[in-house]
Amino acid sequence: MKQHSITAAPADAEARKSVAPVVCYPTDTLPRPNLAAYREIRSDLELTARVVVPPREAECWTVPAGHFCRILSFEGPQVGDLNLFNAHDFNERLYTGKTRALNGTHVGLGDQLFSNLPFLRPMATITHDTLDWYGFDKFGGGVHDVIGTRCDPYTNNLLHEGSQYHHCCHSNLTRAFARHSGKSPREAEAYIHDVLNVFMCTGFTRDTGQYFMKASPVRPGDFLEFFAEIDLVGCMSACPGGDCSTEHSSDRARCYPLVVEVYRPMRLPVGWTMPPRNGYDGSHGL
Repeated sequence: MKQHSITAAPADAEARKSVAPVVCYPTDTLPRPNLAAYREIRSDLELTARVVVPPREAECWTVPAGHFCRILSFEGPQVGDLNLFNAHDFNERLYTGKTRALNGTHVGLGDQLFSNLPFLRPMATITHDTLDWYGFDKFGGGVHDVIGTRCDPYTNNLLHEGSQYHHCCHSNLTRAFARHSGKSPREAEAYIHDVLNVFMCTGFTRDTGQYFMKASPVRPGDFLEFFAEIDLVGCMSACPGGDCSTEHSSDRARCYPLVVEVYRPMRLPVGWTMPPRNGYDGSHGL
């Protein structure tokens, strides 16, 4: 529980609080994807790969640039924690902090997922979302957040001393990425990063600003789909919290598998080119 303030409010406290906010990153000059061009080619797709992610486990898969990747709810409401990597350089990976700064706390149709510095370019573009009707609810909750970090055994141990739970999403992702990359679990863990929480319904409490989760609205048949802007490796955990309606990091929640499908379009979007690495020269003024 947060402590109450111990500092008396100044006489002009309300005036200070009334200052209007300014958006940190105005995106008027940010190149935007031509979503119509992406969606135009969705009508003629060839399924090239299908991966089942078991409950409380994770799997990796590849998505060539110019292909679509679809994450589906399969048997019941289930949340997935997604990592993305450049298939040719695992040092380039999803940067949820900048994705959040440029798109907002939750992502959806037309939003792009950006890679970390010094690469900072779109890795994927969200082209379809069957939960786009949800918006934000009366609690401030929304779907597909880039604010949560992933459940992990270290925080679980911090909150529940002595706990050695190994099916937190962080551990699931570590095991799956170790299998895919051939790295040892210790080496692989260093590459696991903050996630896109697919299907997860989250927000911040208005009184304390705490990160909350609630039952996901996802149902079998719902899916989130993105277009790979570069060659990708996806790695996703079927969270031990199931639909995250009560808790995570335990075996008590009911969990279901998730399905990943990769599709090759018969043609590429009109005008599409693979985004280059960020153009900053890297000199940092030296």
